[in-house]
Amino acid sequence: MRIPRIYYPDTLQTDTQIALPKDSAIHISTVLRLKPGHPIVMFNGDGNEYSGEIVETSKRATTVAVSAKLGICVESPLSTHLAQGVSKGERMDLVMQKSVELGVTDITPIITERCPVKLSEERWQKKIQHWQKIIISACEQSGRNTLPTLHQPVSFQTWVQQSTNQLRLMLHPQASQRLNQLRLPTEGVRLLIGPEGGLSDAEIYQAREFGYEEVLMGPRILRTETAALAALAILQAGFGDI
Repeated sequence: MRIPRIYYPDTLQTDTQIALPKDSAIHISTVLRLKPGHPIVMFNGDGNEYSGEIVETSKRATTVAVSAKLGICVESPLSTHLAQGVSKGERMDLVMQKSVELGVTDITPIITERCPVKLSEERWQKKIQHWQKIIISACEQSGRNTLPTLHQPVSFQTWVQQSTNQLRLMLHPQASQRLNQLRLPTEGVRLLIGPEGGLSDAEIYQAREFGYEEVLMGPRILRTETAALAALAILQAGFGDI
């Protein structure tokens, strides 16, 4: 029997009944066609899972009885903060989804010199809401009970100047140090990935000035979305839980 995992954006307590948000209720009743009595797992981002079962369901509302709090944690011991150069089309959606599956802790979209996306403040906020939904869905699918933090988009200059104790890395095809040969990052990693056009020479120079180390993954040039996900996988394999 498949037990669905549903994100609930509020407090969860045992021995209570809750009404699922509209989108989740529609998914339960219309897409999955689950009936009363079917088990369900919920999480709200506090790091725990909560088991329960459906009490009643309709196209308008689904009520769930919360029965137990489960201390299940699948978070990586490695903290990773991905700074992803904003790209066009579905590339950003893919990075959001798959980086969550790979255990990313924080994601910050960054606006670089070669950023191909020009949006108004209102459209940026719609993008953020869209990406947040992707992150939640990826957590539901991957079994994560803690939501990665999606930060507001910032300029490249703002990002590199932020103070941090994390190991600062940026990918560069001509770097001499390979990503899988790094020292153990005891405070986690801040990973800088350029957009599809790459970082400019001025941006690379500025990142160096603020302590970013250039690292190489291999002899081939990767697309921006591939580079981000491959780098996260290598970091998790070397220092995390893959």
